[in-house]
This record gives sequence, structure tokens and C-alpha cells, in this order.
Amino acid sequence: MTNGFSHSLAVPENPVSRFGEQIPFGDPYWYQGLNSPYYDATHLAWREKCRKFVDAQVIPFVDEWEEAGVQPPGLLKKLSEEGLLSAVFPTEVGGKPPESFDIFHELILIDEMARCGSWGVIMGCYGIMTMALPPVIIGCRPSVRDRVARACVAGDKQIGLAISEPWAGSDVAGMRTEARREGDFYIVNGQKKWITNAVNASFFTLACRTGNVGKGGISLLLVERDTPGIKVEKMKLQGNWTAGTGIVTLEDVRVPAENLIGEENKGFKMIVKNFNHERFVIAAVATRAARVCLEESVRHARRRKTFGKRLADHQVIKHKLADMARAVESLQAWLELVAYQMKTGAPDETVGQMTALIKAHASKVYKQIALEACQVLGGSSYVRGGNGAKVERAVREIVSASIPGGSEEILLDLGMDLESFDESGTVIPMLAIWLIEIRGGSVV
Repeated sequence: MTNGFSHSLAVPENPVSRFGEQIPFGDPYWYQGLNSPYYDATHLAWREKCRKFVDAQVIPFVDEWEEAGVQPPGLLKKLSEEGLLSAVFPTEVGGKPPESFDIFHELILIDEMARCGSWGVIMGCYGIMTMALPPVIIGCRPSVRDRVARACVAGDKQIGLAISEPWAGSDVAGMRTEARREGDFYIVNGQKKWITNAVNASFFTLACRTGNVGKGGISLLLVERDTPGIKVEKMKLQGNWTAGTGIVTLEDVRVPAENLIGEENKGFKMIVKNFNHERFVIAAVATRAARVCLEESVRHARRRKTFGKRLADHQVIKHKLADMARAVESLQAWLELVAYQMKTGAPDETVGQMTALIKAHASKVYKQIALEACQVLGGSSYVRGGNGAKVERAVREIVSASIPGGSEEILLDLGMDLESFDESGTVIPMLAIWLIEIRGGSVV
């Protein structure tokens, strides 16, 4: 009996146990031994595998990689060999998904990787692969798909997603890069900007205009980096230093027509679908990034003393930490709900709306928590290195969540519009789930 009411609903067997350092709010609630309907024994084993890798191969070297401003040497290959990167791709292209692998396994991987406190590390070595490679796997002819995807899944080659331009970011339909068909080739001219992993990529999933103005004239091409006429220039950014972000300029680049991804002039629909998983990944990274700032704040408040007592014992700091905690935990709950909808095959329009809104919300929460963490850590948060290193970096990288994949303003507007139309008036389901299609119907 509870509060005079009888509950007949049986509580399912739950293998969840305490995991990690148990810093208050430093990990999701299910790490603290609390029940969850989403995770089973396979998720616990996967979490342990991911944490072991990140603790040994990533976190000890992050500051060194950040200061060098380069992609972590060999990390992508290690991720694949350990069965982490390769887990999220189908066996047909060399993927090695464990038995019963689902979207929550991927969420755990993203979450654990993001503990390192560097957007450049996770987006350059994992995130962009899950955004740029799915269109190739789904839309390229088998000979092209196998050659490109297998090399990327194995960690031997890398790929970038070349959509944004100096004059077209969230307004994808406004792109100007042009591909003109000449016999068995497309002749591509234009420029792409803010392209994650451009410096390291051997391939680009490139959006270009092959038809009339508007979204009805856009196609996707698989472009090889070593093709004559391609120039890549690294960009100096506020954050994301290790992600190899760059400008890609194309001058009379000859791309074989067989490298067309999907159908000509039907690329906009593929781009829109691809945004669903991309926004989920960004929201997941932003959620852990916010939690990292909260964790660092709790650590600092426990060890720092002012006016004869710990910061954690001052009421104003307690209230600040409480506000941070309720924002992070509610975001985590929503993120897991979205993942569950993706796992169980909710309608595309519903999932599309949810991923748009949660990505916008996650970036806003991340921004709030990062700035509040600065107030807790004080001057330490203004110094690169030392106790405040993760918070200092988090503040610089706020825009990594608020702009890529659609700005907050665009996504809030999109979240209130449940359908989109092509130029003929046909309804296009918004932001379908890529990984359902990759698996031929099974949900990842």
C-alpha cells in the first residue's frame, strides 16, 4: 500500500546497479542504481565497455589534442577496432553491431564519449561519420557504397558532410554550388563552409544544385577528396578545435555520374531525412556537455572554501546547483523519451518534431549550465587548463550545439510545423529515421 492506494502493476526485473564515481548528478539517474524502463543487461555491459575505452584512450589526452588543434591520432581506427564505431553500421558494409543493439546503445556510446568535454573529439571522430555516411550506404550504387563505406567503418578513411555554404546554412534550399551533367560526369563548381572533418576527409557527401532554383533541384554526390579542382582550407574556430572544420572549394571538379546518391534532383528529401539522427546526436552530446559542467561545479563546490565553509554549504550555491540539476535531469528524461520513440517506430512527423525541439532545447540548457558553472568556478573557468578546463572549453563550444544541424530559431519554428511540401505539392514526411532504413526495417 502506498498513500492508501493498492498498486497491482508489477515492477519488471531491472539489473541496473551503481556505476561510476557517484558524484551527485555527475551521471544519469540509472547509473545511480535507480530503475529505468529503457536499459537491460546488454546496455550495462555496453556502458562498461564504452567507459573503459574512453577512460583509457580519450580523457587522458584531450587537453593535449585540444592544444595541438588536430584530430586525435589513430583514435578513429581504435574506435572501430574496439567495436564502438563499427557497432552503429550494418554488417553489409563491415559494421559489427552487437546482438540486440538499439538506439539506447548508441546513446550510451555518445554519452560516454562526450564525458571527455570536447566537442571536436566526439564530432570529428564519431558524430560526423553517423551523419555523412548513411546517405552513401542507402543511396549509392553497391560498387561505390562498398568501397567507400567499408573503408570508413573500418576507420581507414574518413568522410565529411558538405551541405552548408557561405550564403546558405539552415536555408538548405538556398545553396548555390552547382553540378552540370556532361556525359558520364558532373562538373561541380561552388564552395562549402563550416564542414566538419573537411581537413581529414577522403570523401564528401556533397549537396549541390543540379536543377532549378529551390529544393526540387538539389542532388547529393559522393565526391572524392583527391579529385582535381578541390581545395580544402582549415578554419580557425572559437571551439571544436580538433574536428578539422574547413572550407571546401570546388572548381570544375569532375565527379563520375555513378557517384550520384539517390536520384537526381531528389537530394533535398534525403538531406531532410538525415537531419533527424544528426539532431539527436547533437542533442545527446549537448546533454552530456551540460552534465559535465554540472559535475565540475559540484566537484568545485565541495572542495572550495569561502568565508569559513565549503561553497556547497552556502545556500545561494545550493540553489544554483539545484537549478542546474533540474534542467539537466529533465533534459535527460526527454532525450531518453525521444530515443524510445525512435526505437519503437513512432511516425516520422512525430519524431521529426521531437528531434527538432529537443536539439533546440538541449543547446539552450547547455548554454545555461555552462554559464552558471562559470559563476560557481569563478576565475578558474576563465583559464585554459587546470580545474576549470572543461568549463572554459564548454563555454567556447556553446555554438557547437546551437547552430549546426539547424539554429535554435529555425528548429523552434520547424518544431511547430509538422509537414513539408515539395514543389509539386506532395507531402514529404519530415526527418525520417535513417537507421531504420539502413537496417532494412530494424531499428537501431
